[in-house]
Amino acid sequence: NNNNTPMAKTMRCLFSLLLALSSGTRLCDAFATLPPAVSAASITSITNARISSLSSTTTTEDEEAEISSLLRPSYTIEPIPLRIGHGFDIHKMVPLSEAGQPVVIGGVVIDHVDQKWTDKEGKYTDAPNSIYETQLGVLAHSDGDVIYHSLVDAIFGALTLPDIGQVFQDTDPRWKGCDSSKFMDHAYEVMKYYGYQIGNIDVTLILERPKVAGFKPRMKENIVRLLHTTEGRVNIKARTHEKVDSVGELRSLSCHVVITLEKVVGDKKE
Repeated sequence: NNNNTPMAKTMRCLFSLLLALSSGTRLCDAFATLPPAVSAASITSITNARISSLSSTTTTEDEEAEISSLLRPSYTIEPIPLRIGHGFDIHKMVPLSEAGQPVVIGGVVIDHVDQKWTDKEGKYTDAPNSIYETQLGVLAHSDGDVIYHSLVDAIFGALTLPDIGQVFQDTDPRWKGCDSSKFMDHAYEVMKYYGYQIGNIDVTLILERPKVAGFKPRMKENIVRLLHTTEGRVNIKARTHEKVDSVGELRSLSCHVVITLEKVVGDKKE
């Protein structure tokens, strides 16, 4: 029966998802309607399309003014030659059906085989702390991109500005499911406004699984492009958490970023 081929099943799932979204259903609820037989490849194709559509998220002039007011403090941001910032972010990882969105790191969807996730509460298994093999997603208000969030926080921190959580609040419906490259674009414009450019960036990504070594070049390309810098100024390291705590149990992932900003020669802004 041709209706039971993988392609036919995928097309039915896509149709159901699009129908749910067109009727106003939230994306995470629409994902919950997908049958368990959907393959990782099919889910990836859906989520890639989702990320593409999220990049069109826009704000009104009043909303931009509200954000800008937070990033233009009453005190002077002194034009010192070199500034250093640090950013940190952590997000929960849960089964994809619960998260409603994939694992996105550095703007890259992390394709992976089913992972051995620790079901701490026994929600998906017969007993707490049992292993549940599943595709993973990130539980977050936006897309949960820990590298992008840490980078934005590091830039704001270097400039003595409010943190990302104050500027892009996780209670604000404007940022629900938002592609975090939008936050990166804004951070770059703020950095440029104050007359700075990237000195160098050092990223430390911490997650037990899935493995990300093969995705790092694309992450780096995205950072270089969004922050208008060069490959020789951006480094990405990744390490496990030695199976310790929530990160080691695949229930979360985290990231640290250290960044330097250089004053642009000839810029007179104070």
